[in-house]
Amino acid sequence: MKTKDTTANGRRSFLRNAGVYGLSAIAVPSFMATFLAGCKKDFLDREPLDQISDESFWKTPQQLELAVNGVYAFLKAKNTVDMENLGDNTIYPPSSDYQAISSGNYDFTRGTLNSEWVGHYNGIRRCNHFLENYEKAQGVTDVKMKQYAGEVRFMRAHMYTYLVFLFGDVPLITKTLIIGDTEIYGPRTKRTEVVDFILKELDEAATGLPTTYAAADLGRITKGAAFAWKARVALFFEKWSVAETASKAVMDLNLYQLYTAGGTATCYNDLFTYKGKVSNGTNKETILVRRYLIDVYLHNLSRECQVPDQTSRFCPTKALVDSYLCSDGLPIDKSPLYSEATYADIFKNRDPRMKQTILSPGAAWGGRDDGDANADTNANFNTPKWDADKKGCITGTGFYFTKYVEISIVGAVTKDANDIHHIRLAEVLLTYAEAKFEQGTLTQTDIDNTINKLRDRVGMKRMVIAELTAAGLDLRTEIRRERRVELAFEGQRYYDILRWKQGSLLAQDVKGMKKSLVESFNQQFVNTIPTDANGYFVVNTGRRFDVNKNYLWPVPFSQKQQNPNLGQNPNW
Repeated sequence: MKTKDTTANGRRSFLRNAGVYGLSAIAVPSFMATFLAGCKKDFLDREPLDQISDESFWKTPQQLELAVNGVYAFLKAKNTVDMENLGDNTIYPPSSDYQAISSGNYDFTRGTLNSEWVGHYNGIRRCNHFLENYEKAQGVTDVKMKQYAGEVRFMRAHMYTYLVFLFGDVPLITKTLIIGDTEIYGPRTKRTEVVDFILKELDEAATGLPTTYAAADLGRITKGAAFAWKARVALFFEKWSVAETASKAVMDLNLYQLYTAGGTATCYNDLFTYKGKVSNGTNKETILVRRYLIDVYLHNLSRECQVPDQTSRFCPTKALVDSYLCSDGLPIDKSPLYSEATYADIFKNRDPRMKQTILSPGAAWGGRDDGDANADTNANFNTPKWDADKKGCITGTGFYFTKYVEISIVGAVTKDANDIHHIRLAEVLLTYAEAKFEQGTLTQTDIDNTINKLRDRVGMKRMVIAELTAAGLDLRTEIRRERRVELAFEGQRYYDILRWKQGSLLAQDVKGMKKSLVESFNQQFVNTIPTDANGYFVVNTGRRFDVNKNYLWPVPFSQKQQNPNLGQNPNW
């Protein structure tokens, strides 16, 4: 990385202090033990990249691999799931940046806005730097060169994707900026132009990426990942034919299969536990993953879902619970199978994915004492806990997640190594179906080859267009419901709400279970929780969504201070 200050001290000072477009110090990330099966430890112990000159670094195959691996540090990790709290599927009742953004009660000074902006531009700078220098290395095959460039181009497109999803127009920077470059204080690039760049980058990346890797390189970006990410971007911006073509390209690779190990009763849930880790060999569904390794690189998701002495960080909302169909394929307001006479009844006769996503009575859990009359620690969940006695996991809505929860880890009071799944075949199938529908070309055969494969996986009644029509159900609504249910708690819901222009859903009160279903001996702990006219807990209120501003985040205050030419999004 070059600057116009040629002194070592001046150069390092600039890298430490500059904050625009990723002009900050970047050290070799320690997590890359996940990917560096072929790198030597003594090389990792040397100076970080921001203290090595370009003249001394870009020479060997090992250096080039290290540089590529460093880019993977910017692949979103558990934060992918954390951002589920931006939508209407989950809530963490205490105040947080995500809750403020979700509720529309925030301004451009929120720290999360700037951390997303700076984090992605840090990664983009790393990518630009690599692409400017990688061809200097000697002794690297042409195939490997194209692979490395493909991985880095994908990552650059990946980070620009989040920027345009959230901020709209953003500066399109494709070179390593140095002091004096006019781009540092330039205006934002139109969103449409950045999207075109992203799609082109993914096409170019795909040409050099392999379809598979050896076991030592599991988790690296593949050709299928480039196609699948392109489909996601195209779907967001209503480029239906592009989304259809890209998702079909993934399907035509014939490499990916829905995870079915363990059978219909558990396979969907197992995919998100240690059983579904890509290193196990049985998971052929996941296309892009952030791998975690036991005792090397861990997160805390399992415990945050069922934290044994506090409030769960992810509480499923009534809106999510109600979205699951009954086992006859009808919504709860139309099906004769649905009952809410007891808490346990809510889970009966429902889409099997509901119990494999949301904790149901009788299921194993790690939250210690639950809300039943027993004072001892429970291995199985019976009823939600409301007593803040620090003896068990409290819920803010009456519901808990079991998806992404490794029960043994919660009980062991330690961090876990569940893989975080960025893209899997299920999403690609849903994208293909939605893109076909929006073009008016969706057939029953298409549904059988996409949505019904997801339903068959768990033993759910198949979707039949004629039956939906007879029941007075809207096909678009049901396709969108399928996406919500299948991808719940995977960080997708907020972006779907934005692209479907359903921001009004975020303005609604967040609700939980019916108060009357709380056992009598627990009523004392819920007396102060407000309810709506029908007796459901109101967990969060005072929410708003301005259609003239809230479909985009504002340009962060600190970025505006550094570069007034960025302007601001409408009505911010």
